[in-house]
Amino acid sequence: MKWTSILAIYFLFWVASAFVLLPFGVKTHDELGIDKIPGQADSAPANFRPGCLAVRATALSAALTALYVANYIYGWITPRDLMIGS
Repeated sequence: MKWTSILAIYFLFWVASAFVLLPFGVKTHDELGIDKIPGQADSAPANFRPGCLAVRATALSAALTALYVANYIYGWITPRDLMIGS
């Protein structure tokens, strides 16, 4: 596998990981006891930290990419294994 393919797969895993991890650890103003700005949505986050999210997404996507590449090299799960009923 070319390194550019690994980089593209890593990027796809990173974006997916960031979206999956987005709601974890975020609290609303009501949960933190902070006053809301007039007109603010009740569900708006009060403690969103994009740097922390990026670090978590980087770690998760690195692990997922390593598993994907290892599976590509060693062939643990092949397309034939995923065929149900054949």
